[in-house]
Amino acid sequence: MCVSMYSAVWSREETTERNYYTRYHNMSEITAWMEQMKRENPDVVSSMVYGQTYERRNITLLKIGLSSTGRKKAIWMDCGIHAREWIAPAFCQYFVREILRTYKTDTKVNEMMKNLDFYITPVLNVDGYIYSWHNESTRLWRKSRSPGTGGCTCYGTDINRNFYANWGMVGVSTDCCSQTYCGTKALSESEARAVTDMLGKMREDILAFLTIHSYGQLLLVPYGHPNISAPNYDELMEVGLAAATAIKAVHGMDYTVGTSPDVLYANSGSSRDFARLIGIPLSFTFELRDKGEHGFELPEDQIQPTCEEAYAGAHHIITYAHDKAFYSYAATVTATLWTTLLAAWVSSAILLTIICLYKKVK
Repeated sequence: MCVSMYSAVWSREETTERNYYTRYHNMSEITAWMEQMKRENPDVVSSMVYGQTYERRNITLLKIGLSSTGRKKAIWMDCGIHAREWIAPAFCQYFVREILRTYKTDTKVNEMMKNLDFYITPVLNVDGYIYSWHNESTRLWRKSRSPGTGGCTCYGTDINRNFYANWGMVGVSTDCCSQTYCGTKALSESEARAVTDMLGKMREDILAFLTIHSYGQLLLVPYGHPNISAPNYDELMEVGLAAATAIKAVHGMDYTVGTSPDVLYANSGSSRDFARLIGIPLSFTFELRDKGEHGFELPEDQIQPTCEEAYAGAHHIITYAHDKAFYSYAATVTATLWTTLLAAWVSSAILLTIICLYKKVK
């Protein structure tokens, strides 16, 4: 454990205190926190194990939403696909805390909790995250913990290069010692398979897919390949730019919006691209603070402001997705109803005119 760098001992009672969300937490603490969220909010929070890591640890998400008799739409959020990006799981925890704290008093959050279920994975790369807490020499571990093949003695695959989305084409390495090693084949990693299976089952219901990373202060839209554009690129950019404006309004931080080739580097095999390829309309990668001064080792005193601004951006995207799905649908239904009534009225008027003319002729 990196005891010299970060506090590692938290009682259950302390997780109710505000300062819990200003610290980084190891995997056992996050697991205990997830259980606490369920215990304290049994009507709106449940958990689901949807896969296992290479080292046979559970991959668990929190499902958050008000109960409904009908089929609900969904928002997907995952954090910690890259182990060293500790601010990402911290944000997932903050996001959960905020929607649970506000849904009873904030009318918009309450409305979205009625219409949507939030599927939130605080730590996707569980093996790698645990390894990054082992000691200071492992703090910057990025990949999974699966062993190399074909005589390679290095460990790990970059899970965010392992999805079936233009896999292996650009921005990857076939050297298993590389940080961007894409694996022996698409979905070689159990973590990528778990997400793929869940998204495949839910793709008709998911309105927005948000995957949280660091660092760089970016909002990335599909696709990572420089020669492929998303069919709704203009919409993605419009929503992303508005989210960046919401982020800046909190603490004045600038986030750049664009495709990865345009604002960062080309890549392939990402979960963001896979989500858009299977039809999820709004798919974004958040690259949180900072721009390189501290990089992956963002100080704990920046956790709260980072989470506050990122929450504003995520809230904008989710609100847009919700309102487009529900208000656009309602408007379409209303327009169809009025068209039907108008057609019926016109038909009735024509029929009445014909009857009158017939009587005059007689």
